[in-house]
Amino acid sequence: QVQLVESGGGLVQTGGSLRLSCATSPRTYAMGWFRQLLGKEREFVAAITWSGGITVYADSVKGRFTISRDNTKNTGYLQMNNLKPEDTAVYYCAASSRGLGLTVGAQYDSWGQGTRVTVSS
Repeated sequence: QVQLVESGGGLVQTGGSLRLSCATSPRTYAMGWFRQLLGKEREFVAAITWSGGITVYADSVKGRFTISRDNTKNTGYLQMNNLKPEDTAVYYCAASSRGLGLTVGAQYDSWGQGTRVTVSS
């Protein structure tokens, strides 16, 4: 099982930016970011294949968020720009050995502990 540790969350004003990081074990895994607000379903945010050649985004974050990874550092990133109050949630990174269906949480083998993002209006 892959160990994942997120960081970079915090409080930001509407229109601001944050960059989340996800430190992983050195494995060949696709990586995804999901978010969950208290009392709501976990939702897909973005995913990237191990090579970085394919990225997928939820419609709600397209054009504002960018997922990337640096395999030399075993770290993935989620750059979040033009943040909105509705982006407020706990963000989780996850690793998938399957490489398919990356918008679905059940396809992921390992999850981080989450990092909280709060966007004030």
